Amino acid sequence: MSLRSLTLACCSLTALALPVCAAAPHAAAATHHHSSGAKSAQAPASGAQPEPDDMIVAVVNSIPLTKRDVDNRGKLFALSTGLPVSDDLMARLRPQIIRQMIDEKLRTQEILSRHINIAPEQIAAAIGNIEKRNGMPAGALRNHLAQDGVSLTTLIDQLRVQIGWIQVLRQELGPRSRVSAGDIAQRQAALKREEGRTEYEISEIFVKVDDPRHAEEELAFTNTVIDELRKGAPFPIVAAQFSQSQTALDGGSMGWVQEDELDPSVVDIVRRMPVGVGAVSNPITVPGGFLIVTLNGKRVVGKEIGHMVDIRQVFVAFDTPLDPQHVTPQQEAALQKAMHISQTTHSCPEMEAANRGEGEKRPSNPGELPLERLNPQMQSVLAELPIGQVSRPMVSREGIDLLMVCSKSEKNFSNRSPSEIADQLMNERVEQAARQLDSDLHRRAMIDLRVKLKGA
Repeated sequence: MSLRSLTLACCSLTALALPVCAAAPHAAAATHHHSSGAKSAQAPASGAQPEPDDMIVAVVNSIPLTKRDVDNRGKLFALSTGLPVSDDLMARLRPQIIRQMIDEKLRTQEILSRHINIAPEQIAAAIGNIEKRNGMPAGALRNHLAQDGVSLTTLIDQLRVQIGWIQVLRQELGPRSRVSAGDIAQRQAALKREEGRTEYEISEIFVKVDDPRHAEEELAFTNTVIDELRKGAPFPIVAAQFSQSQTALDGGSMGWVQEDELDPSVVDIVRRMPVGVGAVSNPITVPGGFLIVTLNGKRVVGKEIGHMVDIRQVFVAFDTPLDPQHVTPQQEAALQKAMHISQTTHSCPEMEAANRGEGEKRPSNPGELPLERLNPQMQSVLAELPIGQVSRPMVSREGIDLLMVCSKSEKNFSNRSPSEIADQLMNERVEQAARQLDSDLHRRAMIDLRVKLKGA
C-alpha cells in the first residue's frame, strides 16, 4: 500500500496558527495628527520611481514607521492565512496595516514607559508554541518565513507587543484581575434566570473607523477581508492579525452571548445566519466601525446536549515533509509501521505505549474533546469509530496520525463551569480596560501621517 493510495491524501501545510496579536478595542478613539508642515505623500504616478523601503509612512510620538515595516506585516498576514501575496491585495490591506501598526507603536511605547521587560525566553516560548501547533520541528519557523521573504523580526515584534500588552492590562486591572467566588455565584444566578432564551457563539472581526464621515477606506478594507475569508482564509487567524477588538487575543471569539449583549444590527444578522458552516457576514455598521461575524453555534440557555470523547493518539513522524509525488523510503516505512500499529493495538494503554515508542512527538492523551465542536473531518472520524478500535491512518505533511476512542459521554454544554464563568468575567474586564487605555493613548498621541489615509 502506497501513501498516494490512501483515502485521506496528503494535506499541505496549512496557515500558521499565529498567536493573536495585540489589537485596539471597539471604541473609536480620537487621534491627534500633527503634520509638522509635511504634506501627505501621494501614490507614485505611472512610470515614477518606486517608493524606497525606508520611506517613512508615519511618525508616532517621534518613532518612525517605515514602508518596509508595513510591507513585512502584509507578507506575514498573507503567509499566516495561506493566501497568495499579490500587489492588489497588499494595496488594499496597506491603509489598515498602517493604522494597526500605529496602534502597536502606541502600545509598545506604553509597555516601555512602564518598564515592562519581555524576556527573550518568553518570545522563544511563543515561537516554540507556533512550531508545535503546526507540527514543525524546533527552529523551522525562521526558514519557513524566510522562504516567503518575511523576516522573523516581524513576527517577534508582534509577539513582543502581545505579551507586553497583556502585562499592561494586568497592571491596569489591579485587584480586579482576581475573580471572586461571589462574582461567579452572581453570574451563575443571572444565567439561571436566562434559561429558555437563545444565545449564540460568535466570532468577530472589528474594523475601527476614526471618522464616520469618511469611512470609505475602512469599508473597502472590510470588504477585502470578507472576500479573503470567503476564499478560505482562516477566520481566527485573520481576526488575530487585523481585528481591533480585544477578542482578537482569542482569534475573534466572543464566546456565548445573548441578544441583549449584541448591537441590534448584529442580532438581525445572526438570527438569519446558518450555524457552524463558516458563513461570513457582510459588513455590519456598529458604533465605532464595521463588524464581520461568523456564527459558530446556537443554543437555548439551559439545554445543549452534546458528547465528550476521551481519545488517545499515536503519531508516526516523517523525517522530511511529504511530497506525494516523491515518497521517500522512510515515509513508506512510516506507513507500514502505522498500519502494523492499527492492526495490533486494541486498548488505550497500548496506544499510549505505542506513542511513547514513537517519541511522543504529539501528546498521547489530548484530553476529553467536545465532539460537536471539532472540525467536520475530525467529527466524521470519531463519531462512528467504535470504542477501542484504531482509526484509519490520517496523513499530513509531517506524519501519520492514528486515533482511538476510549469513552464517550453526554454533557449539557450550557452548564458553564466556574472556571468558564471566571474566564468570561475576566475577558469582559480586560476588554473594558483595553478600550479605555487605548482611547487614552490615542488622545495623548502625536501622530504625523506621511501618507494619505481617508478620514485621518
